[in-house]
Amino acid sequence: MRASDAERERIAELLREAVAEGRLEMDEFEQRLETAYTARTHGELEPLVRDLPAPGTAVAPVGSSAPAPLRGSAANWPARIGSTATSKGGFALWGGFNRKGRWTVSRKFTAFAMWGGGEIDLREADFEDREVVIRCIAIMGGIHVTAPPELNVDVRGVGIMGGFGEGPNEDGETVPEAPRVRITGLALMGGVGVERKRTKAERRRLKEAEEAERAVRERQRLDGPGQGPGGGGRKELG
Repeated sequence: MRASDAERERIAELLREAVAEGRLEMDEFEQRLETAYTARTHGELEPLVRDLPAPGTAVAPVGSSAPAPLRGSAANWPARIGSTATSKGGFALWGGFNRKGRWTVSRKFTAFAMWGGGEIDLREADFEDREVVIRCIAIMGGIHVTAPPELNVDVRGVGIMGGFGEGPNEDGETVPEAPRVRITGLALMGGVGVERKRTKAERRRLKEAEEAERAVRERQRLDGPGQGPGGGGRKELG
C-alpha cells in the first residue's frame, strides 16, 4: 500500500523521539530519516521503527526481567511512581538548599526559604505518589522549581510584594501517565518561579537531530524531485 506524506512524517517523529531518548545514534537516525522521506510504501516505513519501543517506554536489559527505566523527561513515567520518599522538604535560612538529580519526591513536600534560596529539580526525580503537592514559602528569598515539559504541573501560589508563577517554558505536551504536581504556597517580598525545560543532554540530542534532518532535506532538494517523498528514488536501510 502506498504511504502518504502524513505517514512518512509520523515515522520521522518517532525517529526524532528515539534519538532524543538516546536509542539511536545520530548517523543511524540520519540514515533512517532519509529512508523514511523517500519511502513509497508502508512496507518500506515499517522496518524503520520495528526495533524501537513507543516513546518514553522502559525496556528490560538483556538477561534480566527487571525494567531499566530511562532518566530525564523521556523516562518511563509509570516506573517512576511509587518509590519511598527520600525527601519531604527543604529549608534555607541565610543559605540555600537543592533537590536535584535522582531523588524521590514525597507526596507532600514543603520548601521554605528566608533570606536564602532553594532549587527543586523534578526532571530526573521519582515520585512517591501520582498526586504530589509541593508547598513553597519564600520570605525575602527565592525558590526555583524546574520540571520537564511532559509533567502535569498546576501552579497556584500567591505573591505579596513578590512573585509566584511560571516563567518561560519549552515546547512540549503533558502526558496522561505522568504524575500530577500541584505547586502552591506564598512568596512574601520574594519569589517562587516554575520553569519547564529539558535537560542539557536531551536538548543537545534534539538539536543534533534537527541539524541532521535539515541535512537530509537539503540532500533531497539537491538530488531533485525524483528523490523526495513519493518520488522514484530510495535508499535501503543498512
